[in-house]
Amino acid sequence: MATSHPAVSGKDGDVRLAVRAQPGAKVSQVLGLHGDRLKIAVQAPPVDGKANAALCAFVAAWLGVGKRAVVVGAGETSRDKRLDIAADLALVLAKVAPHSAPP
Repeated sequence: MATSHPAVSGKDGDVRLAVRAQPGAKVSQVLGLHGDRLKIAVQAPPVDGKANAALCAFVAAWLGVGKRAVVVGAGETSRDKRLDIAADLALVLAKVAPHSAPP
């Protein structure tokens, strides 16, 4: 397992994930790296916070943590966001590691 990833920082229980969101996609999925951010597509449109809620719910399900464990820490109205995740750093790194190379 990788010990670091450009999109992941923090410590156990307080992990930060740098994300490039792509709202309005056909399918919610992790697309790979976009610079030093993890690019994630979500089906919800960027209206009234729906895409942010869908992004947090998708990442929580993808990581296998509760929905409340993932919140938008920065970038509410931007495609570039920082997600704050209450999870083990090793868990997040293990899930993100396969997406270390740009698409």
